[in-house]
Amino acid sequence: MQSSPRAAGSQAVKVNDFVIKIGNVNGTGSASANGLLMKSIFRMGVPVVGKNLFPSNIQGLPTWYEIRVSKDGWTARRGDVDLMVAMNLESYEQDLKSVTPGGALLYDSTWPRPKLHGREDINVIGVPLARMTNAEFANARTRVLMKNMAYVGAIAALTGIDMEVIRALVEATFAAKPKLIEPNMKALMLGFNYIREHYEALPLRVEPMDETKDCILIEGNDAAALGCVYAGATFGAWYPITPSTSLMDGFKKHCEALRVDAETGKNNYCIIQAEDELSAAGMVLGASWNGARAFTPTSGPGISLMSEFIGFAYYAEVPSVFFDIQRVGPSTGMPTRTQQGDILLAAYASHGDTKHIVLFPADPKECFELSVDAFDIAERFQTPVFVLSDLDIGMNEWMVPRFEWDDERRPDRGKVLHAADLEKVEKFHRYLDVDGDGIPYRTIPGEHPKGAYFTRGSGHNKFGGYTEDSAAYQEVLDRILQKWKNSADQLPRPVIQPAAKPTKRAILTVGGCDAAVREAIASLAEDGLHFDYLRVKAFPFHSEVKQFLAAHDTVFVVEQNRDAQLRQLLINETEVEKKTLIPILDYSGMPADTGLIARMITEHCAGEDK
Repeated sequence: MQSSPRAAGSQAVKVNDFVIKIGNVNGTGSASANGLLMKSIFRMGVPVVGKNLFPSNIQGLPTWYEIRVSKDGWTARRGDVDLMVAMNLESYEQDLKSVTPGGALLYDSTWPRPKLHGREDINVIGVPLARMTNAEFANARTRVLMKNMAYVGAIAALTGIDMEVIRALVEATFAAKPKLIEPNMKALMLGFNYIREHYEALPLRVEPMDETKDCILIEGNDAAALGCVYAGATFGAWYPITPSTSLMDGFKKHCEALRVDAETGKNNYCIIQAEDELSAAGMVLGASWNGARAFTPTSGPGISLMSEFIGFAYYAEVPSVFFDIQRVGPSTGMPTRTQQGDILLAAYASHGDTKHIVLFPADPKECFELSVDAFDIAERFQTPVFVLSDLDIGMNEWMVPRFEWDDERRPDRGKVLHAADLEKVEKFHRYLDVDGDGIPYRTIPGEHPKGAYFTRGSGHNKFGGYTEDSAAYQEVLDRILQKWKNSADQLPRPVIQPAAKPTKRAILTVGGCDAAVREAIASLAEDGLHFDYLRVKAFPFHSEVKQFLAAHDTVFVVEQNRDAQLRQLLINETEVEKKTLIPILDYSGMPADTGLIARMITEHCAGEDK
């Protein structure tokens, strides 16, 4: 049995402002169909974002894909579902419960669902997807794939997505395999025509806009990989780990397009898959020490394994870049879920006294921009630099403004003495601070005999000699700390957004929480709650962060981990009063939820006011 949806006229029509969620099974090829659906909406000029929520197995477990259509350009998860496409019997009951009252559920009516009428407050739409595709396609695998395309057609009919736009996208997708175009279009039309014949359209409408013409859809890892190429990186080493592997895949792809000598056909880059993360870090340090711009992408478990080499790079002052695409922990955690659990790990990685420079991108555009900055900063301050992204940013496609590049920009290699410079120097000492800024000069191996030195991870004095003298050791360690402190106001400035009305309340966050917090702030303002806003972009904290904290009586610190790591870092590294920092925490492993953030802040403010 299947119930007919109520007529669209009985409900307010939501135009370009709703959420579609698709529940399926990992390994069924649904990702391609879901991506096609999202990109079709994007090509209609409507702001959209997709969140792929998948398990860490090859196939068989439930997977979900959320598409948020937002005429206002919001990109965070909203926390509710207007149209649920329930393709997985195992998660069907859960999917049914997730639908917002007044929303709709689409299911494959080839098989009966005895609990279909458990809710009277939603529209239930049955489409015999398997029966239709089984009748049209003979191959078993093809039937599975085409069933996904059929539900895309059904969604298009229910929401008004332009089928000509979809066809153009299908043709572009299969341009290299034109024989696949018509079977996919046939499957799409099966779902589309069934809805047209049996149902009315839903009160969820996609109507053309002109809000995406200056934007692109791209994953954060791909954007970061492109940033590495533009930064001049020529060496990458890594050991595969979810969710960072696609960053090196992207680097390889972009190097193949941009780093092959046109005359000789030789590659102007080197990529090595190491035997483990420890080896990858060592290779990066070796390449960086030799003058190459080198990096490694990994996740929290990899950073843990790399810690000794990270400490070596810090103390021996070897420029290097580490991408940490954060996932759920501790231990191996949930590899395909997102979190911000490595903030303290990155800030203080390795044993002994270490403090690192950390950059926090909030979306793929900033992944590109901060990747380029990371290499300049690493060489300017001769130290490891962390780019701290996360799975949500790294592995989901985001709508962001087109990247910009200044062709006049040149790499900042920092304080390097080349052969001509060394000719003028009486004697070179690698760890001697001759300018008083905490940063010594370095040389590139092999350029000139005067530039030779021992690179010591063991105790050394300012002349580069081995020492176990306490004062000499402490002098070097203090200088390294001073250059780290000096870097603060030379790093990317925080993003600050004042409230519409004067307030002593503020919200502070980092990285991928940005979109959810910005929308929450707008929602709270409608309810009369106003907040100044700051997003941290780098550690050590810019002086503007400290000024912002001092100017507010209450600062809600929003982050995605259990132990309020960003809050702890603020307490450790600024003069802020601990009691003024109120933690707002979501460590479920799901991308940041704007509704949840707004509710938690509202509840706290209500308690304060009482």
